[in-house]
Amino acid sequence: MEKIVVMKFGGTSVGNVEKIKKVASRVIEKKHLGYNVVVVVSAPGDTTDDLIEKAFLISKNPDTRELDRLLSTGEQISISLLSMAIKEMGEKAISLTGAQVGIRTIGSHTKAKIKDISSEKIVKELNLGNIVIVAGFQGVDEKDDVTTLGRGGSDLTATALASVLKASECEIYTDVDGIYTTDPRLVKSAKKINKISYDEILEMASLGSQVMQARSIEVAKKNNIVIHVRSTFSKENGTFILEEDKEMENVLVSGVAFDKNQVKVSIFDLIDEPGVAAKIFEALASNDINIDMIVQSTANNGKNNISFTIDKTELNNLLNIIDKLKTKINIGTLKYDENVAKVSIIGVGMRSHTGVASKMFKILADNSINIHLISTSEIRISCVIDKDKLDIAVNAIHQGFNLDK
Repeated sequence: MEKIVVMKFGGTSVGNVEKIKKVASRVIEKKHLGYNVVVVVSAPGDTTDDLIEKAFLISKNPDTRELDRLLSTGEQISISLLSMAIKEMGEKAISLTGAQVGIRTIGSHTKAKIKDISSEKIVKELNLGNIVIVAGFQGVDEKDDVTTLGRGGSDLTATALASVLKASECEIYTDVDGIYTTDPRLVKSAKKINKISYDEILEMASLGSQVMQARSIEVAKKNNIVIHVRSTFSKENGTFILEEDKEMENVLVSGVAFDKNQVKVSIFDLIDEPGVAAKIFEALASNDINIDMIVQSTANNGKNNISFTIDKTELNNLLNIIDKLKTKINIGTLKYDENVAKVSIIGVGMRSHTGVASKMFKILADNSINIHLISTSEIRISCVIDKDKLDIAVNAIHQGFNLDK
């Protein structure tokens, strides 16, 4: 079989009929270069958000099985229209849902994980000369119920298919021409990054950057799939995501990420004895609440305080869980602050350079920005700060580490 390429197009790329026709032309061009082409598409434009809004107008707590069934229809619009457009231009194409492809999932509705994918159906259609167009973001579980893969799930569909099909390329098409040192809407001097390591982009994705879904990068890293993030509307190269090389280590900081959807939660006067914190975080984990940064104070009079951050969407769920826990654990006061944001610097160069943290803290101090919480990894430093200081912080850090050069 000829070499296979997986091309993924986001919602903005298929937002209307004219855009779908342009995508069809681009896909056909790739086919004419001698590739077997598999296309993964997201729902058009704001379709997913519109469907979610309708669901919550019906119910304040929609049944997640039915929500997945509803949300999966967005991608089915895209695959059908794109298939029609390709056929109208004289090429063979077939559209397939996640279920038809054989994407099997496990885990919760709206947050499912891919268990396995059968390549048989896709390979058969490619051998028949078809361009295969797959609905991203969806699969089916052991009950044959439709499941969705969470925000950015079409990226995961694309990298997982590239892995199973042993594709030579995985191209992620979007409305920007690559990955930038930070959000160019916030920092006008942000620069496009030509290449970036899996680890760096994983950190960016987990820290709030809307570049790619973290799980999709994990799949690519595990299977050594080179990802090319590029513009739907340009032929220029974008950003390549690949294994780390020596040249990358010469760059101290690769980018600045930020997340405005954070809540800082503080629980006061917890009994200082083994297992108390474990019970709290086990309860949160069993309800699929992701905890980010955690700080525990030194015990005072047999009690201590714990502060941590969560995504804002999880706040009501967390409050309900903690309320129930009060009957089992002696929990003191709980306070939360929604007026915070997280700002982070990322770079594999941190492994071989010292003084990065102190430089970041000094930049924040010079701009009168107080730090609430600090978290670090080998290639990342994150700070929780007041949300109204975020724009100043991102611009100052970006300039301070010469990312605009």
